[in-house]
Order: sequence, then C-alpha cells, then structure tokens
Amino acid sequence: MQIRKAVLPVAGLGTRFLPATKAQPKEMLPVVDKPLVQYAVEEAAASGIPMVVFVTGRGKQAIENHFDVSAELEQELAGRGKENLRREMRSISGMLRFAYVRQQIARGLGDAILTAHGLVEDEPFAVLLPDDVIMSPIPCVKQMLTIYERYGHSVIAIQRVPKKSVSSYGIIRGRPVPDFDCPGRLFRIEDMIEKPAPSQAPSNLAVIGRYILNPGIWKALTNVVPGAGGEIQLTDGLRRLLAKEPIYGYVFEGERYDAGDKLGFLKATVEIALNRPDLGKAFRRYLQSLDL
Repeated sequence: MQIRKAVLPVAGLGTRFLPATKAQPKEMLPVVDKPLVQYAVEEAAASGIPMVVFVTGRGKQAIENHFDVSAELEQELAGRGKENLRREMRSISGMLRFAYVRQQIARGLGDAILTAHGLVEDEPFAVLLPDDVIMSPIPCVKQMLTIYERYGHSVIAIQRVPKKSVSSYGIIRGRPVPDFDCPGRLFRIEDMIEKPAPSQAPSNLAVIGRYILNPGIWKALTNVVPGAGGEIQLTDGLRRLLAKEPIYGYVFEGERYDAGDKLGFLKATVEIALNRPDLGKAFRRYLQSLDL
C-alpha cells in the first residue's frame, strides 16, 4: 500500500531547552532560519507523502499558525515588493495537507502515536520525530519507502553509534539481509533493547526517529502494559509487533543531528549554515577568524 500519511509527535514539553521553551514550542526553535519542525515536514513532502498528522499538546498553537496561510503577512510582503519572500511563505502552507490531533496527557511516544489512529486509520504510515534532523540528497524517509515497497513490512531507521553511546538509544539485535541495492545496511530485526548498558548491548545499531509502520502496530500498542509514569513506549509496541511479523532496520544514508539536545542543536545550526549557498562562505570565514 502507498504511504499517504506521516505522523509527527510534537506534544513534548521541551524541558531540555528551558527557559527558551517556556512560552514557545521546542519544535519552533529556529535552526538557521527555519523552525525545527519544518525540516521534518519538508522531508515528508520530498518523500512524496501528501499529508502530515501532528500530535500536539497544550501551548502548541504556534505550530498550527506556522503551517497556516498568513494573509496579512503575505499582503505586507507584497506591498513592500518582496515577492520571492511572499511566495516562500505561501509555499510553507501549501507543502502538504495538515491535520492536528491533541494528546491531552503526555504518556509516552507510543501513546502519542496511538492518538493519531483515528486520522491515520488502518493503513501503513510514517513517523518522523522532529528532534532528529537528517540531511541527505535522498530524504531518509524516501530511502525507507523504497525498502518498504520491496519487502512490505515495517522499517525502522537505524544508525551505527559509538559503543559508549548505546545507553542513550534503543538498540537492535538483527540479522543482515543480503540486498544488492543497500549492501550491509539492511537488517531483519530480532529484538530491541531500550538504552542498554554498553556491556549488555547486542550491537551498536541505534534506532533513530524515522519509522514506516504497518497497521499491526495499533493492536500492539493497545496491548502494551504502561510503564513508569503510565507511559506507553513505542519500543514495547514494536517488540509486540515483532512477535507477529517481520520488522526491518535500515542504516540510512545521510547526516543526522540530535537537535533535541543542546549540543546537537548547535551542531545542526552550524553545519546546516555552512552548507547554505547564501551563508556558507561568509560564515566559514567568520568561524575561521575566531581565536579558538
């Protein structure tokens, strides 16, 4: 089946970025000149997915406003002769179809995805976590869709991380799948462990915030026993789904930034700016001029 919808969970409180996120969503913090969430939306659009379902929470109205038409702003820009900027603003609201559903109580990523069930219905769908900014010539989700179309089962983005860092991720145990188009980068997942100690990790293949999920995930998540704080974890749902059908892990091609972390956010800002045709040269000269 064609993937027609992407779910973006954006209901988190963003406490790592306080006080900046006290009165604005973390997802609206700018990386250079675009809010964090826009990178994920652009990736979904560039992957050919026509609709995004935002799972929002209290205080997230700025996200809805950002992806809505702003007639007053566009009129003001047109009156000042800034037609290119006006078209850019209009393109933000015209990228995709947008829908919003509210997660009233933050009870984990699995619960956030369950909240979108009524809008996604019983069809396969993508999940993009905006904290992970992935820059690549072929969008990460589009790469994963190729794998999904070939094998017909859920696909999880994975990345090799240093062994000392495995305790910060969900880690898979997987069996390599021979595939001529992506040699050494496709695995059939046998198990997943959430944030294991380095001595207990089955590999250094970490789960990253991109998923293509079959409808079986709905029942799997519904049957998850809530953990600490009453949270329903996506990893627990994926393990239940794994008992019923195959799940593949795909080592994507591209550069990933953990923008949910302050240092990762700064790295994303610097490196994306350096790769911008309009900013890169001048910004590089500035960095080189610093007495570091």
